[in-house]
Amino acid sequence: MDSAAATEQQAGQPNSYTFSKEEHLCSKRLISLLFSKGSSFNLYPLRFVYHTPQDLPPGQTQVLISVSKRYFKRAVDRNRLKRQMREAYRLNKHLLLQHPEQAPGLLGILYIGKEKKSFQSIQKKLISGLERCLNK
Repeated sequence: MDSAAATEQQAGQPNSYTFSKEEHLCSKRLISLLFSKGSSFNLYPLRFVYHTPQDLPPGQTQVLISVSKRYFKRAVDRNRLKRQMREAYRLNKHLLLQHPEQAPGLLGILYIGKEKKSFQSIQKKLISGLERCLNK
């Protein structure tokens, strides 16, 4: 096990693919700060809003994932899309962890599409969005 973990770290891969509570953006103060002072861009069907306040410790990105109730009236549909977005982020957050000094402190990922997309298309757009957040 130790040699496998060491090999993973040498290859630049994360040790674990978790999405812990500390990574969730829950604070109302930080959410309002993100939407009032953050920058944004669209990669249909996703919208990315990002901001790095000075009072947050560097290297830790907090993420907000949201799906509009306006276009998806049924909670089943909203929950499925949020689950797919969380899974895509969880599998690809190592892109942010490789460059902690460039990673945004606060990140909002909003689903703005009007129809349900496949997991592969959501994951493809999310990867592009994470790379664009790093290159801001």
